[in-house]
Formats: sequence, C-alpha cells, structure tokens
Amino acid sequence: MTERPPQRTPNRQLAALIAEAGFSNAGLARRVDQLGLEHGLDLRYDKTSVTRWLRGQQPRGTTPALIAEVFTRRLGRRLTAQDLGLDACAPVYAGLEFAATPEEAVDIVSGLWRKDSGSHAELRKIAFTPAGLVVPSRDWLIGRADERVGRGEAPARVPAQGRTGVPRQRQQTERGPGQKVTSGDIAALRSVGELFRALDHAYGGGHARQALVRYLEHEAEPMLRGTYSESAGRRLFAAAADLTRLAGWTSYDIAAHGLAQRYFVQALRLSQAAGDRAYGSYVLVTMSRQAVYLGHGREAVQLARVAQQGIGSSAPPVVQALLHSVEARGHGVLGDVRACTASLVRAERALDGARPGDEVPYWARFFDEAQLADEFGHCHRDLQQFRASAQNAERSLQLRAPGFARSRLFCRVVLATARLGLGELDQACALGAEAAQQASEMRSARAVEYVRDFERRLEPYRDATPVRGYRDRVAALG
Repeated sequence: MTERPPQRTPNRQLAALIAEAGFSNAGLARRVDQLGLEHGLDLRYDKTSVTRWLRGQQPRGTTPALIAEVFTRRLGRRLTAQDLGLDACAPVYAGLEFAATPEEAVDIVSGLWRKDSGSHAELRKIAFTPAGLVVPSRDWLIGRADERVGRGEAPARVPAQGRTGVPRQRQQTERGPGQKVTSGDIAALRSVGELFRALDHAYGGGHARQALVRYLEHEAEPMLRGTYSESAGRRLFAAAADLTRLAGWTSYDIAAHGLAQRYFVQALRLSQAAGDRAYGSYVLVTMSRQAVYLGHGREAVQLARVAQQGIGSSAPPVVQALLHSVEARGHGVLGDVRACTASLVRAERALDGARPGDEVPYWARFFDEAQLADEFGHCHRDLQQFRASAQNAERSLQLRAPGFARSRLFCRVVLATARLGLGELDQACALGAEAAQQASEMRSARAVEYVRDFERRLEPYRDATPVRGYRDRVAALG
C-alpha cells in the first residue's frame, strides 16, 4: 500500500500578514521578484507560488528571508521568516538591518567589511532601494543609546613565584581579537579617517576606497572585538562609525549605491552605540544626499527631517544650517519652489547666527559660506532659476579651498549648466571643458556623471561651434 505524503498545514500567519499589508497574491509575488533583483537573483514567482505557500509549502533557499523583508518594508517593523510561519534561513538583506545590540552591529558591519575587502564584485552591483531607508531611520529616531558597550578586560596575569613582574612586550605586530584597546588605538582610527577623507576630497572615492575597507577589516574589527571600558567603547564605536560612513561615501562616489546604502545604515547603528546622536544626524544627512543624487527627492526630505528631529533645536547654528540646506536639496529635486526657498532661508539664517567661538563638531566644520553658496547654486539649478544659480556657484568657487577639488568640479558644472540656461553657450562650454579635464584626473563616478549630465543638456546645440569645440577638447582627453 502506497504511503500518503504528509498533509501540509495552512500557513495562517502568512495569510494574516498578507491581509494586514493589503497584498494580493500576485502583488506579493511581484515584490519578492523585485527584491530578488536587488540582490542579483532572477526569481520567477507568481500568484500560484503564493497560493502554495499559503497551503503550507515551504519556499526554497533564501526566499523566506526575501518574503520577510518585503513585509518589513511594507509594515515598517522588522519581521523574520519565522514570523511568517516559514522556515528560518540566512538573511539576504545583510547590511540594511538595524541591529538590536552592539554585538550584533559588530557582526553585521564586520561581515560587510570582509566581503567588500575580498573584492566581491557582486556587492558593488547591489541596487539602491528607497524602501530600505524607512526602518533604519525610524529605529534610530525612536531608539535609545545602548546601556552598555564595554567589553570585559582580560584578567591580569600573576607572575610566577620567584620571577619579577616585569610586563613583556607584545611579540605580534598585528592586533588580535581580545586585546585591550588603548586611547592610542582610537586616536589612530581618527587619524586614518582624516587621511582618507583628504584623499577622497582631492582625488575621488575610488582612489583609496579599497585600502580603507581593508583597514577596517584588519584593524577596526579586532578592536571592536577587543576589550575596553565603557568610555573607551563609546569613543571606539564613534571612530568606527565615522570610518564606516566614509567607506559608504567612497562607495557612493564610485556609483556602488546599494553597497553605500548598507554602509550608511551600519554607520547609523554604530553611532547609536557610541551614544553620539549628533553624528547619527550627519549620517542621515549623508543618506539624504545620496537620495538627492539618485533623484529620490521625497526620501531625501524625509531623511533630512528625521535628522532634524533627532538632534533637536539645541544643535550649533552650523549644524542647523547643514540640516536645512540638505532638506532644501530634496525639495529642489521635487521642484517645490516654496519649500525649497523656505529651507534655504532657514539655512542662511542659521549660518548667519554662527559665531567664531561656537563649538562645532569636526564633521560639520566643512559647512561654511562656500558650502552654503554651493547648496544654493544646486537648488536654483534644479528649479531652473539660472541667474541665481550662476551667482551662487560663482561665489562658492571664489570661496572654496583648493583641497576640495571634487566639490569645486561639481560647482563648476553647476555654473556651466546655469550659463547654458542663460544662453551663454561659449562660457558654458569653456566651464564644462575645465570640469571634464578635472574629472579625467579623478576616480569618481559622480564627477563623470556631472559632466555627462552637462553634455546631455548640450544636445539641442550640438551643431553650434562652441559645442563642437567642447567635444574636440574632451575627445583629446581620451
């Protein structure tokens, strides 16, 4: 007699969540397929697949984690495969989750460093997902600083009888997990951050990005897994957050947008472990800038507002100006003249209120009159207010220090675009050619894209003599 296969139990947990989310079976299948594409997976689910899941069939591979992530994004709370009545599996969204504990945060971010350090090309192909911004920014806003981040120090060794207790010097040259983290170690992390930041400003994110990631893997991770007091732990997590944000920024600059997004989310979580609310707001500002660049104005505005709400009104005037200016950029992308203008006015007033003796965080010291004029220039360009854009771009270029070479390049392209909008074709092409020359000397996908955007705007004038001259000059660059 043939034995019957075991009868499956209908998945009521999944059915309840589908109803809560308002999905149809076809709609859920489509979202799972789309999320799979973000992770390089070619899935072919349909409404019949969902019907099978509801009847108790278990999806294969990492699909349960994908389904859980779809519901997490829709419902705004973290859900696991088990919450959906599905078998547990390894998550495929590694890097977008906002860890529950500092220990989990270290596990997630160190895994990201190791994969990236190993030159995994697929990491740099991961797509940016606006929906992946919702849960981390909300969890940061409503979350509290971790009560404890310190890790117990190893017990002191008792010298053997008859021997003097002279401490022996370390024999190894590389740090291993469990070693005590010193103030010098943390100072070294900070110094490395300044070095890589200067390289990024001058030569683009692609110049030393891989070296930065390897440094995080081989130096920062062993420190985070070492032993340290509460106060040292807070400073260590703060330094790690800064370097992780910088790894994201350099990834963003080479157009590895999904990878950059994951670095930013993890930098946000590390800043919470550090108890540094203000730096968390700066990470959100960075995320907002990426959203602006990718054309997601609504998300950019939301991130800037979460940053403002999270840091409160007690922030120094320079920080307030930074937050308002980034919100303005989001409104500019959306074409909202009134909201953009209002945010720019708030930014200008805040910066006017800054005084030389104000205590300004190191990460906000770049925001000065040159940067504010740059933000004005970009916003007016997006709103097609070309006269105002040109005036502000020129002012920014006059005030901006030479070390900020990439920012000067961006501003020069904004000025070229404004001149083109004003009908000044000769000047526009001359400025564009200067920017193209600078872009050829950098390893920055953003710099190249700024130039390409300008060239697309030149298309209606492609037969004009200045445009032909521009193309000849750019062609000569190879």
